[in-house]
Formats: sequence, structure tokens, C-alpha cells
Amino acid sequence: MADLPRFFSPSAAGTYRQCALRWKYRYVDKLPDPPGEAALVGTFVHRVLELVCEGPAAERTPDRARDLAARAWPETTANPEFRDLGLDEAAERQFRWKAWTAIEALWGLEDPAGVDVRATEQRVATEVGGVPFRGVIDRLDDTDDGLVVTDYKSGNPPRHDRRNAALDQVLLYAAAVEATSGERPVSARLIFLGGTQDIVQVPVDDEQLASATSGLATTWAALERDCSRDEFAPNAGPLCGWCPYVDRCETGSTEVRQRAAAGRLRDDAPARRLLDLVGT
Repeated sequence: MADLPRFFSPSAAGTYRQCALRWKYRYVDKLPDPPGEAALVGTFVHRVLELVCEGPAAERTPDRARDLAARAWPETTANPEFRDLGLDEAAERQFRWKAWTAIEALWGLEDPAGVDVRATEQRVATEVGGVPFRGVIDRLDDTDDGLVVTDYKSGNPPRHDRRNAALDQVLLYAAAVEATSGERPVSARLIFLGGTQDIVQVPVDDEQLASATSGLATTWAALERDCSRDEFAPNAGPLCGWCPYVDRCETGSTEVRQRAAAGRLRDDAPARRLLDLVGT
């Protein structure tokens, strides 16, 4: 029997829904799950925007962001996970360009100087929908209408039919804020800073909260069942190409090899190296 985690975060819930066996490798067996380049770009972007929004409103300018990015860059280069990427000089320049493009995109979507920031990197730990929940909120903003939960995404917006699922994360943050402070945010939003910039926003009302929290509760109940049985089923699909555990998962390995043979595995899929499929 596997132990249930003390808390369930949006990222852990997302991993479990993607593949129960990957969740088990990561959270029960405690195997390393190193972030890829895109995730580390996102971490750097979040750090710089955190520093920007912590400062006085009048100083929230692109020039100030550039200075803060230069100051924060050594934190990234000192990170062992960044060094493990093995980027050469050209690849490192590309990394910085991707990050700066995402940082600068914020000013095309809103004027940070006009935002009344109540908190950045706000940690929450409470019960949501009967589930022990934990997370970190990128920003809490005060507006004339009330409190707004804001989360940055350094990638592109999801397809329209997947937006509700993406918004569940910030709705759960809103539920956590209400549970811990008694104040219900009026809306929750995702700011996408990738190649296609957009702000996706949803009102925080009883219906939206019920949908998000019931989804979390359903996922938690499935996890409880799997932990009690100590059975975690793999879920084969395109994402197996990006799973760090594919070399120890027979189902995932078979999926990746079949995709490679059919020409349906992207050249940049890390599984190519893990399974020695480079060049196939």
C-alpha cells in the first residue's frame, strides 16, 4: 500500500491525470523528474516578473525588467538543472531570447504599473473540496471590483476546448484563498506569454468553483484507490516521448518505439536519447 501525499498540488494532480504510473515514480518512488528547457525558461520568466511586481508601480517598466533579468540570470546558471541541459553558447543565447520575449510580452497585454499588486508568490495550504491542497499563486491583484488571482504561463494558450481545464488551476487557487482568508476573489486569470499572447479570464462564482473543486475531489478519490491497491496504471500516448521514466516503463517504451517507427515521434523528444533511438 502506497502512502497518500500530505498535500495535493495542481502540478501533482495534473501529473496523476496524465499518467498514474508517472505520478507514482515521481511522488512515491521519489525518482528525479528534471525539468526540460521550456520549464526552466518558465521558471526564469516567473522569477523576473516576481521581482518586477514586487517593486514600486512606477518602476515596473521593460527597462527595469531587463535590469532585473540580468541580476536574476546568475541564479539560473548556478542551477544544476540548468547546467544539466548542456547548452552551448548559441543555445544559451536562444534560451535567454525565449525568456526575454515572454517577459516583454507582459507589457503588450497589460500595464504592470497600473496593477495594484497585493502579493506575489503567495503560498496557500488548506483543504479544498475535501482535498488537502497546496500551491503557489503568482500574483494577487486588488481591483475596483475585488481580488483577482493571476497566474503566468510562458507557453501558448490552450485550444478553446481545453481552456476550462486550464482555468481549473486558478479557480482552485481562488478556492484556497477563500478558505484561508474568507475573501472570495472576483475572478481568476491566466496570462499566456508565449508566441501567442493572451489573457484568459473566468469569474469566480459558485458554479465555477464547484466544477473545479469537484474535479480535484474526483482525481483525489482515484488516487486514494490506487494508493490503497498499490496499483498505478500507465497511460500511453504522445507524452510518453517526454516522460523521464520511459526507459523503465514497458508500456511507455513500446509506445515510443512504435511512434518512432511510424515517424510520429518528434525529433526533440527526450525519449529518443533515453531509449537510444537518436537518428531513427
